[in-house]
Amino acid sequence: MPNIRKSSVYRAGIAAALLSSALVGGLLATGPLSAIVPAQAEAVRVDAPQQPGFADVVEKVSPAVVSVRVKSAVHDTADDGTGFPGMDQLPDDNPMKRFFFEFGQGQQGQQGKRGMEQRKSQRDQNRPDRIRPTAQGSGFFISEDGYLVTNNHVVEDGSAYTVVLNDGTELDAKLIGKDKRTDLAVLKVDDKRKFTYVNFGDDNQVRVGQWVVAVGNPFGLGGTVTAGIVSARGRDIGAGPYDDFLQIDAAVNRGNSGGPAFNLNGEVVGINTAIFSPSGGSVGIAFAIPATTAKNVVDQLIKTGTVSRGWIGVQIQPVSKEIAESLGLSEEKGALVAEPQADGPAAKAGVAAGDVITAVNGDKVSDPRDLAKKIAAIAAGKDAELTVWRKGEAKSINVAIKPYPQDDQQANAAPQQEEQAKPSALDDYGLTVMPSDDGKGVVVTDIDRQGDAADKGITTGDIIVSVNNKPVKTGAEIETAIADASKTGRKAVLLQVQTNDQSRFVALPINQG
Repeated sequence: MPNIRKSSVYRAGIAAALLSSALVGGLLATGPLSAIVPAQAEAVRVDAPQQPGFADVVEKVSPAVVSVRVKSAVHDTADDGTGFPGMDQLPDDNPMKRFFFEFGQGQQGQQGKRGMEQRKSQRDQNRPDRIRPTAQGSGFFISEDGYLVTNNHVVEDGSAYTVVLNDGTELDAKLIGKDKRTDLAVLKVDDKRKFTYVNFGDDNQVRVGQWVVAVGNPFGLGGTVTAGIVSARGRDIGAGPYDDFLQIDAAVNRGNSGGPAFNLNGEVVGINTAIFSPSGGSVGIAFAIPATTAKNVVDQLIKTGTVSRGWIGVQIQPVSKEIAESLGLSEEKGALVAEPQADGPAAKAGVAAGDVITAVNGDKVSDPRDLAKKIAAIAAGKDAELTVWRKGEAKSINVAIKPYPQDDQQANAAPQQEEQAKPSALDDYGLTVMPSDDGKGVVVTDIDRQGDAADKGITTGDIIVSVNNKPVKTGAEIETAIADASKTGRKAVLLQVQTNDQSRFVALPINQG
């Protein structure tokens, strides 16, 4: 049985195989299976909707953006006989220089000194200063005839300038003018070609959250593009009295300085100038000079090589809530005059310490920085109408605007540091005072470190000149001035304090003790 059964199964399997082959052969020859071919794998492809990008903007503006290379003249530091190059740059009576000559070479010291004197004499007669690279930044053309904008801090120490175009072409440039206060500079490339250039946009139309594209030369890599949004407007980073930066989160790094930040229309809305970074690299906080500020400065630099600004000569500080209450102001606006500069335009016009400048030519002043900008925008020689708040009422004063002094002269309406408060009087405030030697004010001789005056920053040696704009010479007069203010419903008194010839105001609450 097993053998028969096995033989039957074997024959049935052969017959089935022959039948299958015949069927398949017939189908392959005549039926639809003739279309079957071996399967092939295909690459993955996703037909996603096209997303908007920045390529069109970048393609148009990139030829206008350049790399700026700066070189400076440096003295050659030759071996001077001490064995330490550059030692001859020290004065002859410098003890370090004497040390190296006398002990650095032992018995050869005198020979080294004589050799150094001979070489120094030869170099002084004909000393070839060498030009070496010292800085690298970015810039952009604003005219087809070769004017370009960059930062002052990129070019300020330079003696030779080279711009590298988008295609790698290197061209020499000359410095037209620079402005330290806004950190702007203008260079000019003289060449027969017509340069691709870009226009300044209106940054007043820029809204927080809008896209910006930064193009520049970070780390010397050449044309690099980053994108982000406007994070904030009107930032004050302590760079100067005219701070009004746009804050953007596009990656801006070393070498991007002077490069443009574009809107999506290809207009320059800001000039990348500074970053906030604990590490030195981009952390998404960059600051750009607004286009309207830059355009005004650049136009003046091209025309005259310098920038002219108005000046009235006042030392000012912010109006805090306490100061506003002490003066009867309805809002914390304006700029408090701590001290008018002697013989300055404001002092000559009658502006006094304790005045709060609330408007310029009818345009309201929000804070000291705003006042500085408004005054700077007025041409020297013109008059400005200042609205000041004095003794509980508004008053108009006409001031003749003068040119801003040079850097080595006394400064203009530059905002002072925010209240680091000062005076007050007697036990309620933890103060001990006595009349000053010259009869002008009272001197703080002792202070309770737990008192309100100390909390405001008043220290021994400070001189309280006035209370609520009334001169005081004794502690009793201070008490009287405080009592008078309390009777009128004031919640604070305004003290004028002098420290090391610097005057400032501090507001102290009244109902104490």
